[in-house]
Amino acid sequence: MIDVQKIRKDFPILDREVNGKPLVYLDNAATSQTPKQVIDAIVDYYQNYNANIHRGVHALSQEATDKYEQARIKIQKHFNAAKAHEIILTSGTTHSINIVANGFSSILKKGDEIIVSALEHHSNIVPWQMLCEKTGAVLKVIPMNEEGELLMNVYDELLSDKTKLVFCNHISNALGTINPIEEIIIKAHGVGAAVLIDGAQAAPHLAADVQKLDVDFYAISAHKVCGPTGVGMLYGKEEWLNKLPPYQGGGEMIAEVTFKKTTYADLPHKFEAGTPNICGGIAFGAALDYMNTIGFDAIEVYEHELLEYATKKLLEIEGLRIYGTAKNKTSVISFNIEGVHPYDMGSILDKLGIAVRTGHHCAQPIMDFFKIPGTVRASFSFYNTKEEVDVLVEGVKKAKSMLL
Repeated sequence: MIDVQKIRKDFPILDREVNGKPLVYLDNAATSQTPKQVIDAIVDYYQNYNANIHRGVHALSQEATDKYEQARIKIQKHFNAAKAHEIILTSGTTHSINIVANGFSSILKKGDEIIVSALEHHSNIVPWQMLCEKTGAVLKVIPMNEEGELLMNVYDELLSDKTKLVFCNHISNALGTINPIEEIIIKAHGVGAAVLIDGAQAAPHLAADVQKLDVDFYAISAHKVCGPTGVGMLYGKEEWLNKLPPYQGGGEMIAEVTFKKTTYADLPHKFEAGTPNICGGIAFGAALDYMNTIGFDAIEVYEHELLEYATKKLLEIEGLRIYGTAKNKTSVISFNIEGVHPYDMGSILDKLGIAVRTGHHCAQPIMDFFKIPGTVRASFSFYNTKEEVDVLVEGVKKAKSMLL
């Protein structure tokens, strides 16, 4: 069981007020809040051993290098990667996806096919469109239904010996749908295609086992899992990472440089050009430590309770529609009130101290499917409470009465 009140004490920001009201933070799908344990790790780095890594013989550099590489091992163990060098530290999920897209630009040829799902964030759509423009490959889309679930029978029809890559998010950031990635991966491998899973929204809610999934690439951002912004992870099977060319050139990613030829470093450094976000990487490891102390099984159970409670309470409001009603979903509720623009709803909720996200959530094709400009999205984390859900519900009622 989760002791929510004890956990909330770890998050200093939850004690602040917004517009004279206690903060109710329900924008966790965009960025989770940061516990004191992670903030302390950031402060410790800058106060005690701030130095560049891998290149220095002095004590501070060696200490920073050790801490940074220890964080990589923490990430490896959390996702059960076979080897630490299969973990590439990046600036986030978008950077991770672009590394793979850039790499495949030298592999794909005209007429090859790649598949994405209709539930993707723009960061898992645009890089592949750019890849198709470069290579002449064809982009195909797994459609969705009114519940926000993928039509897997159509996926079966899309797959062929021309399919080279399949991309899908583990959990939809806009609707909360948990996609059947195990089935997606098995079927893609059946036609010889590689698979990249965008795990940004899954990482806060469950611990993915990349070996059990047998996934080729898996990407996440630290700021979704109580860590800092500007750092993330690309997991890639060693065989694939060795096939792909470097994404950027510069220091650290080289073995030897002459004006005639440069040879590249071994994994993971081949994909980590330049000075990395050292402090961010270390804090990323601290964030995973923190969440594992709470336990992902306990997090999953508690967040499901919040989801069910909030869904029931919100649906009692006349004229409210929830978008994304998949049987298998996580603690995200996208909704609108008939006749109310989501931006107007979000603005009034903000005046009441309630932080939600409004708009298309970088998933415009989903909004186009429902023929709406966007939604109000309330996304819950393990440090939220049912009392905060009640505040949200009363806020929505008040906003409705003001706007209609």
